[in-house]
Amino acid sequence: MVKAKYQDVLDLGDRLNIKEGKVEEENGKLKVWGTASTQYEKNLLWDEIKRIGGENPTDIMADIKVEDESVYARHTVKSGETLGKIAKQYYGEPSKYQKIYQANTDILKNPDLIHPGQELIIPND
Repeated sequence: MVKAKYQDVLDLGDRLNIKEGKVEEENGKLKVWGTASTQYEKNLLWDEIKRIGGENPTDIMADIKVEDESVYARHTVKSGETLGKIAKQYYGEPSKYQKIYQANTDILKNPDLIHPGQELIIPND
């Protein structure tokens, strides 16, 4: 019953390739464990849990660890993206594009010139 309610969370976990994932239903409560690659992926899971269960859901217990805490996320550039668009996606503010540029000066020489396929580090905010 509870598992069906949170199926979108479990599906998201599959899409994000959460490692060591485990799900149990016990006494009307869903218990979820796993390891996300980055903090951003962990945040996506928690956002989905809150979307379904509210700000403080009582019918789910999740223990999500983060494999790589040195970065917020890793992002592969898609056609048409800019550092401003990427900054808005991860930080909610396009003006934080400089943080991304500074974290990637080894592959970026100009913040206005990024190419599809480049993998960028999104630093912790």
